[in-house]
Amino acid sequence: MTIEYRIVYNAKIINFHAKIVNMNSKTKNIAYVDGQNLHMGTSKSEPKWKINLSRFRIYLEKKYNVDKAYYYLGYVQEGDKIEHLYEEIQSAGFILVFRQHSSTMLGKKKGNVDSDIIFSVMKRIYKNDDFDKIILVSGDGDYKMLVDFLIEEKRFEKILFPNKKFASSLYKEIGAQYFDNLGNKDIRNKIE
Repeated sequence: MTIEYRIVYNAKIINFHAKIVNMNSKTKNIAYVDGQNLHMGTSKSEPKWKINLSRFRIYLEKKYNVDKAYYYLGYVQEGDKIEHLYEEIQSAGFILVFRQHSSTMLGKKKGNVDSDIIFSVMKRIYKNDDFDKIILVSGDGDYKMLVDFLIEEKRFEKILFPNKKFASSLYKEIGAQYFDNLGNKDIRNKIE
């Protein structure tokens, strides 16, 4: 909201605009988690470690003002372990999104969610959805063009690498202010 003020100074009217900032408004960022990338980046690292999804969700909220966090997974064969994983993701506060496959491809194809995440982000921008910035959890270089675009549009906060060792070298050129490593000791202590 902008309010115009008029001040009389030495018989001249001076106009200026004051922007009123609602101090109660909270930044509404959105996080997108590439579930396969997060799992492989932590469980295949040396030493291996397991992320606590509830603690991670709280970390995203406190550190990056994440209002909504989407956790993308490809199709996985059903079973008790998988059902438990789905419940864990949802009870931690993530919105679980599955990669769509045709029935002939089920069980034959890994769940590459890159294009789904990219499409969802671009759709939000196109429809002028109410959010401030995007946080991406992945080290996959397939997101590089999206990251560049979001930085250009001032809609990008950070990409969080599950394992910096396996993160794409393409991200080196975006600058350290735009990425972080979940495996860093201080971050890992908060989310493990």
